[in-house]
Amino acid sequence: MTEHSLYGPLDDVAGEAGYDDHPPRMGFFTDTSVCIGCKACEVACKEWNGVPADDFDLLGMSFDNTGHLGANAWRHVAFVEQRAQDLGMPSFDRPGDGSGPESRTDFRWLMSSDVCKHCTHAGCLDVCPTGALFRTEFGTVVVQQDICNGCGYCVSGCPYGVIERREGDGRAQKCTLCYDRLRAGEEPACAKACPTDSIQFGEVDELRDRAAARVAALHERGEVGARLYGADPDDGVGGTGAFFLLMDEPEVYGLPPDPVVPTRDLPAMWKRAGLAAVAFAAAAAVAFAGGR
Repeated sequence: MTEHSLYGPLDDVAGEAGYDDHPPRMGFFTDTSVCIGCKACEVACKEWNGVPADDFDLLGMSFDNTGHLGANAWRHVAFVEQRAQDLGMPSFDRPGDGSGPESRTDFRWLMSSDVCKHCTHAGCLDVCPTGALFRTEFGTVVVQQDICNGCGYCVSGCPYGVIERREGDGRAQKCTLCYDRLRAGEEPACAKACPTDSIQFGEVDELRDRAAARVAALHERGEVGARLYGADPDDGVGGTGAFFLLMDEPEVYGLPPDPVVPTRDLPAMWKRAGLAAVAFAAAAAVAFAGGR
């Protein structure tokens, strides 16, 4: 097992949380190259977890009617439309076409089902003052609704902007990776509903190997833009339990390129504060002794 510290590389997140005997870390590998944008994952998530429906909104001309992750969208299928000319690619129009306005074949669709990342070093977990957020035996991060007081600290503690307070309720909401289903030996509802296996559920270590092999296969096919996001244990959150194969830069999908857990510097800050307190106490003692 890799040695780890509070904010260093960490393989055994459940063990670090105090579970002596626990199952392997479980998570998601989302292969966006085979996502068809059907939104079956969104529907399955809402149905199983009782997540309220949002008002219908086409967000302009986009087919994306949810827009982003939030209290009422624990899964969000992003639709990214890219013009061929902006990518430096030739038009995909059929021969003989081109005299009229731009056609839909001049575009490339990128689709990705986004979700809570269940970070190795979870900022939301670090800042929760009530213990409403906890690490499960599967290595995931869950909000206990009966303990959450709606303070909102976790919202600013998430580098991905995933967690949100529900309007009218005030309590924090996000994906639980279907904790109740995991405890019953079942896969999460979204992964079960995905018709193309874009969302793959399993042991995180095995999923990382599978993802690396998939990227290599895409590169051999000439898809040089394929890359993994969130699978690096040396990134700013120590790697994530839900990671992605992207076909373009993270920013294209609305993901931060270099996410960093906001509480990363806490150990160093406490150390400096302790040293300052010791120095202050020493100076006070010297001053007291000199004044006698």
